[in-house]
Amino acid sequence: MKPQVYKDPRPAEHFTRFHERARRRRPDYIYDLVRLLLTPLLLLFYRTRCIDSDKVPVEGPAVITPNHFSFWDHFFIAVYLRRKVQFMAKSQLFQRPIQFIFTHGGVFPVLRGRRDEEAFKTAHTILARGDLVVMYAEGGRSRTGELGQARPGVGRIALESGVPVVPTAISGSAEVRNWRKLRFPKVTVQYGDPIRFERIDSPTRDQAQAAADVIFERVQQLYHGLQRNGRRRSVQAARRARARRPLEAR
Repeated sequence: MKPQVYKDPRPAEHFTRFHERARRRRPDYIYDLVRLLLTPLLLLFYRTRCIDSDKVPVEGPAVITPNHFSFWDHFFIAVYLRRKVQFMAKSQLFQRPIQFIFTHGGVFPVLRGRRDEEAFKTAHTILARGDLVVMYAEGGRSRTGELGQARPGVGRIALESGVPVVPTAISGSAEVRNWRKLRFPKVTVQYGDPIRFERIDSPTRDQAQAAADVIFERVQQLYHGLQRNGRRRSVQAARRARARRPLEAR
């Protein structure tokens, strides 16, 4: 397993153009092309299944906050959503030639290991125009196969924006890296009920961490439910819950 590089040596100014593009433009045809090409792969090899995608708002801004095991999580999250999403991703991914796909596909960089205000400005710009942002609740990829810990960044975005936050669990993607051994695990994505926090213009780190902990607790509940019950029982439980929901809430 390759070691993770937590600090990008390139100056922050190197990523200005990527932020400017994400702020000015929505994902373009590259997003649609990648989804068209990858959807059969995700469905056939990883038997990807989605639960409760209707909990993602059909319009208006929202932040989707999944756990994170694999590079492929970007695609598992987006494949079943009709709306396009934009991702906050580590700056190390922005290397030629793949950065062309990222920039046109709605991905914008965050400098890990440094305080990166530009990434938050970009996220707020996207939310202000009524779009969706995906921000991993753990701040980075867990390589242990177990859930990590909530990072304050998701709490900060939730408090500063006041938009709905959709806790999301991805189960199965921890084994995706074993594809070379021809092992293709089933991947299930489950979206949770949106959470909304009272807006705070300049939350403290403790306030941001507290909000992040609330969000991640919901992610953990969803994830452990998928692990405990399996896909079939989780789908059945979601259908029963949907049937009990008042019509006006659907």
